[in-house]
Amino acid sequence: MNLAELNKVAQAMVAPGRGILAADESSGTIKKRFDAIGVESTPDNRRDYRELLFRSSEAMSKYISGVILYDETIRQNAKDGTPLVKVIENSGAIPGIKVDKGTKPLPFCPGEVIPEGLDGLRERLAEYRRLGAKFAKWRAVIDIGPDIPSYAAIMTNANALARYAALCQEGDIVPIVEPEVLMDGDHDAERCYVITEWLLKTVFEQLYYQKVALEGMVLKPNMVIAGKKAKNRASVEEVAEKTVRVLKACVPAAVPGIAFLSGGQSDEEATAHLDAMNRIGGVPWRLTFSYGRALQAAPQKAWSGRSENVAAAQRAFTHRAMMNSLATRAQWKQDLERKAA
Repeated sequence: MNLAELNKVAQAMVAPGRGILAADESSGTIKKRFDAIGVESTPDNRRDYRELLFRSSEAMSKYISGVILYDETIRQNAKDGTPLVKVIENSGAIPGIKVDKGTKPLPFCPGEVIPEGLDGLRERLAEYRRLGAKFAKWRAVIDIGPDIPSYAAIMTNANALARYAALCQEGDIVPIVEPEVLMDGDHDAERCYVITEWLLKTVFEQLYYQKVALEGMVLKPNMVIAGKKAKNRASVEEVAEKTVRVLKACVPAAVPGIAFLSGGQSDEEATAHLDAMNRIGGVPWRLTFSYGRALQAAPQKAWSGRSENVAAAQRAFTHRAMMNSLATRAQWKQDLERKAA
C-alpha cells in the first residue's frame, strides 16, 4: 500500500470547492430515470447522456473532483472513440468505480439487506485500476423500521464495508466508504441520529480491525434527516446541526473528507443542507458532496434524449455543480437559484 499516494488522491477528491459526481446508476436505476424522460435505455443512449456530463467543461474543470462510474461506463468509449475514462481525466477530474454488486436479503433478518461483491473483489479491483480507476465505492444501506435495524444488519454491513476498504487500499485504490441510513419511512430526525451514530461507530471500529488507513479513504454518509413519511420535518438548520454533531462524535480527524450522499433529497434541499453544515464550521474534515440525482435530475430533464438539447443540459448540470461548490464554501444563497431560473 502506497499511503502517500492514497492520501494525495483522497485529498484531491475533497479539494476545496469541488465534489464528486455519482454517475454509477445500475442498469435498472438508469432505466427508471430514462423512462421518466421518455428515453429508451440503450448502451448508446446511456453513453451519450454520460458523455454530455463529462464534456461539460466548466462544471468538470471547476466544480467536480471525481466521477463514480458503473462497470459498463468505465469500459465505454465516447462517440469519437476516446475512452470515457480519458474524457474525465482530460477534464481534470478523477475516475472511480462502484464495486458492490447490489443488495440481497440478509438471512434471518426480515426487511434488511447486505451488499454482494466481496468474492473476487481483489481481482476486479486490479482490472479496474488497469482501466483507470483511482478510487472505488461500496454502498451499505440500513433501513429504519419498527424493529430494525438489527445488530446483525449493522455489524455485517460494517464488516463488509471494512473488508472492501482494506482490499481497495491493498490494491492502491482509495475507498469511498458509504454507510447509508435510508430516508424511507416515518422516523424523525432524532431516530435517524441514533441509528447513524450506531452505524458510524461500528463502521470505524471495523475499519480499525481491518487495518484500514483512515488518511487514505473518503466517507460518504447520509445526513441526519427525518424519513420521507415523517409528520415532523427537521429544518435545514436542525439537519445541519445534528449531522455535524454526529460526525464529530464518530469520525476520526484523520479522515481527509466527508462527501455526503443526497439520498432522495431534492436538488435544492441537498445544497441548502450542505451549505448550512459548512456555515457551522469548526470541523477537522472537508465537507463536500457526492450527489447522483441531486446533480443529474435537472440536466436529465433538459436533455430528454435529444442532441439539440445537449447545451441546455450542460448548462443545467453546470448550474447545479456550481451551487453545490458554493455550498462547500458556505457561500450558497437561495436567491442564486432564482436568478438562474
